[in-house]
Amino acid sequence: MIVATAKKMTFEEFLQFDDGTDTLYELENGELIPMPLESELNRRIAMFLLIYFSQLGIPYYRLSMKTEMAVYSRQVGVRVPDLIVFSEELAQVMQGATRSLILMDMPPPLLVVEIVSPNQENRDYRYKRSEYAARGIAEYWIVDPMQQKVTVLEWVEGFYEEQVFTVDQTICSPLFMDLKLNVAEVLQG
Repeated sequence: MIVATAKKMTFEEFLQFDDGTDTLYELENGELIPMPLESELNRRIAMFLLIYFSQLGIPYYRLSMKTEMAVYSRQVGVRVPDLIVFSEELAQVMQGATRSLILMDMPPPLLVVEIVSPNQENRDYRYKRSEYAARGIAEYWIVDPMQQKVTVLEWVEGFYEEQVFTVDQTICSPLFMDLKLNVAEVLQG
């Protein structure tokens, strides 16, 4: 669903936008896109991964859910990933921020995780893939409960190289070598 507006919204207008609700929005090519409420499964998967990364030794201040992130496609837009792992440098830049928003001039996150919702496949597999690559995000995971797989994309020389892991496989992460996580564990949330 896209919120109809008379004209395309700029990034600056997005930053000032407040409709008086708690609705999270992404900004895609000048159009506001309300984020649908998460399914219980998607919420559980995100929480499971948050706790797992914490148990791997990543400090709490480098883990974030629902942080806004400026991206560039045809113009500056905003995405709201399900989970983000900040670099130490980004965590320092974000400290004391009045809004949980990663701007274009900030360092990129180390990892972004998107959990696919029904009818959102193109956005997660196509559009966000190119936007996150353009930001130089080292690793992007697409967790797909419907297709029972996790796609790990590694940023190599400006493009993502992908590995797909299915239910009976252990996820291999180029960034997190100590990861011992089976796809089935992730998908059961």
